[in-house]
Amino acid sequence: MTEVKSHEFDGFLQKPLSVRIFVIYGPDRGLVSERAGQIAKQTGVALDDPFSLEKLDGSDLQQNPGRLLDEVNSIGLFGGEKLVWLRAAGTEKALIDGFALLAKEPPTNSFVLLEAGDLKKGASLRKLAETSRSIVAIACYADDARAVNALIDQELGQENLRISSAARQRLVEALGGDRIASRNEIRKLAMYCRGLPMVEEEHIIDIVGDASAISVDDAIDAILKGDPDGLNHALRKITASRTAVFLVLQACLKQFQLLDVMRSEMDEKKQQPGQVLATSGRHLHFRRKPLVEAALRHWSGPAIQRELTRLNAAIYQSRARQSLEDSIAMQTLLSITLHSAKR
Repeated sequence: MTEVKSHEFDGFLQKPLSVRIFVIYGPDRGLVSERAGQIAKQTGVALDDPFSLEKLDGSDLQQNPGRLLDEVNSIGLFGGEKLVWLRAAGTEKALIDGFALLAKEPPTNSFVLLEAGDLKKGASLRKLAETSRSIVAIACYADDARAVNALIDQELGQENLRISSAARQRLVEALGGDRIASRNEIRKLAMYCRGLPMVEEEHIIDIVGDASAISVDDAIDAILKGDPDGLNHALRKITASRTAVFLVLQACLKQFQLLDVMRSEMDEKKQQPGQVLATSGRHLHFRRKPLVEAALRHWSGPAIQRELTRLNAAIYQSRARQSLEDSIAMQTLLSITLHSAKR
């Protein structure tokens, strides 16, 4: 069994690779992509050589189920190591069948790297990866406050920037849903503050996500209210500010993750929404608490789980097909809003 916990990854990367098959999965698509790139570099395969690197996605395997094994077992034109790098949901039958065969007979001259979606505990591929000695399974979950703080220190440290406690708190609140998005926001902030003695709260408001934070909050509030007109109005403001609609998708995911935690606590302890908000919702702005309380009354645990699955799938699709990112995000957000209206 070779399973690398999220907090163990940096230590794992410091050691020579002892296996050749990697399954990287989880809801944080940015972190999945970042870690896949780090492992790809660690293999030593020339990533700029088209004869050494073969990139595939789920549709390639649907059209040709044997493609994975063919690529893994083929020899590069000039010999040497080869990397087969896949991006797929991780639920495709051809993919699972191919990995089952590779687990029994691991490749000797090729590495296999899979960027998968958010595989649940009982998912076939995740179970296979976690129980096979020839596969490394790496989970990627949204950064917690400690991980976000470490990322802030790492990126700002490269510019020799210090950050005030108020600015750090504001920045942590704005980040964490997607590793690449978080890193890009911090780098943008570092460039903006280059040469200053200290990053202050006003700099965060000026340059990070909060340029659209009010509109993003408005969009999430409209979703909770079941207000499609309000959602469209907020999305128009976000689009006009040239802020990625993907940020709303991330914020919606975080909101429903919070609802999921609170609803589970309600059901487990037989509490009312107001009681749960008093303990788990202290950080919420007082103006938003009535909306969250109403959502907890109207959304059941299974219904919240269904929307989390929908949001995770949309985030994966928007990363895999970036040309359709806006349409995927808007369609998903509108669909959730309409479901909220029915409740």
